[in-house]
Amino acid sequence: MTALPEWMVLPPDGLTAADYEALPEEVCRSLEIVDGAIVVNPAPRRAHQIAARRFANALEEAAPDDWAVATDVDLRLRDVPLLNRRPDLVVYDASLDEDAVLRPQHCLLAIEVMSPGSVTADQTDKPAEYARARIPHFWRVEGLDRGEIALFRYRLDPTTCVYASAGVDTGKVSLHDPFPVTIDLAALL
Repeated sequence: MTALPEWMVLPPDGLTAADYEALPEEVCRSLEIVDGAIVVNPAPRRAHQIAARRFANALEEAAPDDWAVATDVDLRLRDVPLLNRRPDLVVYDASLDEDAVLRPQHCLLAIEVMSPGSVTADQTDKPAEYARARIPHFWRVEGLDRGEIALFRYRLDPTTCVYASAGVDTGKVSLHDPFPVTIDLAALL
């Protein structure tokens, strides 16, 4: 019988932020932490990675200079119990120091590219967590597996901390919120 790697053995009260930060970087790339528990995510398929990269390129080209775009980075939603997600894309404050922990107050937009294995997390869990953390915008890309991409856009209601639909788009879309951007969704494939 093979023993679990030391990093997979959770402390009784779950993984803390300090525990997580002590893990090797190559381990963290495939993990999310939900309520102190380790969630191992398999590497996305090539189509998923290509779509995320193309989407990030379009956003980066359009974003005002005070916003930056990153893919697959740690987003610390809560310290206790630790809640660390890895959105497929995030638009965040460009003035944030490279070594600083990315937190919700730095974020303008979180985007998830839905895969068959991430339906519940991307449609239910993550939007609720991002909304509770007060990230102003959430977008979800669906349909990569069907070759028909749809973009579901949500805007935070600051009173209820719940996302309200801001539209569903297909084809080539020109958006103005949170900043002007034109994206050909079919070109993400």
